[in-house]
Amino acid sequence: MTQQMILESIEINGQSVLVPAGQSVAAALFAAGISIFRHTHEENAPRSIFCGMGTCFDCLVTIDGIPNQRACMTLVHSGMKIRTTANEND
Repeated sequence: MTQQMILESIEINGQSVLVPAGQSVAAALFAAGISIFRHTHEENAPRSIFCGMGTCFDCLVTIDGIPNQRACMTLVHSGMKIRTTANEND
């Protein structure tokens, strides 16, 4: 028996993307080709996923209008809107 993959429709930086259900936001961002999620305030250093377990807070993104959400600890859901700030002055 073949198991079908369930896909969720999400939005990343204004672009519609289909991702597997149960995937983390960080994994969805990487799959969409986004490897830098934000830059630091002081030195404008790029940040992405580092620890993968919610300890370091390097993977912060805005999810459904709520800033500073950990991409590595949040699972995607249908209709989710994700915004990275890598191309902005955050």
